[in-house]
Amino acid sequence: MEKKRVNRLGLIETLKREFSFFTGNYRILVISWMIMDLAGEMPTPNFQFYVEALGGTAATLGLIGLARWLGLAFVSFPGGYLADKYGRRWLVSTMTFGMAAIQILFALAPSWHFLLLGTIMSSFCLIYQPALFAMFQDSLPKEQKGTASAIVELIHSTFNTPGPLIAGLLLYQFGLVTSMKIIYLIVGLCIFAAAVLRLKLNETMDNVEEMRFRYFLSSYPKAIKENFKVWKAVPRSMFWLFVAQTIFWFEVSHIEVINAIYARDVLGILENQWWLVFIPLSLTMIVFSYPIGKFIDRTKRKTPLLLGLATWCLMNILFVNGDLTTVIFSMCLLGISILLILSTTQALISDLVPPESRGKINGFTNFVGYIMSALGAFLGSFFYTTLFPQMPFYVNLILAIPLLIIFIFFITEPKKR
Repeated sequence: MEKKRVNRLGLIETLKREFSFFTGNYRILVISWMIMDLAGEMPTPNFQFYVEALGGTAATLGLIGLARWLGLAFVSFPGGYLADKYGRRWLVSTMTFGMAAIQILFALAPSWHFLLLGTIMSSFCLIYQPALFAMFQDSLPKEQKGTASAIVELIHSTFNTPGPLIAGLLLYQFGLVTSMKIIYLIVGLCIFAAAVLRLKLNETMDNVEEMRFRYFLSSYPKAIKENFKVWKAVPRSMFWLFVAQTIFWFEVSHIEVINAIYARDVLGILENQWWLVFIPLSLTMIVFSYPIGKFIDRTKRKTPLLLGLATWCLMNILFVNGDLTTVIFSMCLLGISILLILSTTQALISDLVPPESRGKINGFTNFVGYIMSALGAFLGSFFYTTLFPQMPFYVNLILAIPLLIIFIFFITEPKKR
């Protein structure tokens, strides 16, 4: 009995030590993501079908994707600059409330044009993303960056999992359009609750200036200058990591914009079955998040990057000519590749960039990444409708070659993390 008690106490102490970073801003951010993730993935499975139901086409999907990413690119420079100059907290908490309000527009949209407008407005509200990423990176423990980053992916996956299931049940019960309107109202309520919680965040920057909303436009020219200037203060490996990130973002958006209609029209997967592929994706990320995080912390950063790239390529190969079973498996591989690449990227940025420059670095990388994602969404739709449907997947495989070269030869992690 005494031995069992000692073992139990030892386990408790081990868990406390392993998750000692789960406090302060990190905890608030994680809990707010939990709330948002409960509903965040609900619109995703049927969004492409929702656009069609409101009068859109495959070209419309490309236009909405283009507008989304260009809007995000527009706010990236001021977002990063404002995060470093005026602090993270006010930007994150204020704009989260804006995101909540915009969900009403998606819910009440009478045509796809309102979805386009809502997408643009949402992108502008996401000016807080560089501040959010910087605050998250500020909160990472030095020796557990990979674990802490992967735990966030685990949280996202766990709380995203019910979304597609609920979306499928609502689809069966109310039909496509009505179910999507209900979903967007639920999303709005969840984001509002997260915004209230984020009011408790503590500022992580010292000596920040008081913010005025007129600074949004007046700071833009200086923000661009500062975002370019910051690259002189970071290692060259950060530049190549940025290049790799933008290529990967292009690839993801390249197929994300058409994967549902491709699965339905080319692979023959029924429209009311598509949501099923998202549940194994989420479960895979739940199972592998923590082990991958520990793996990232205990090995050289290049290893998970290369494994992630190999998994990403295999996913594209399996998806392009798959059936429902093969596509489900390929989505599991998608989850693993995202965990490996994105968690390692977050850890590397924290390794390479000092805290006072993380907002601007995130702002710059987001800007270019969003431009590339906009181009990827546009070209993915264009290739699908104009050339042949498999083209986006083949382009992704070709682009894996420069990624491989960058990971092997151009990224050097610092001696001290």
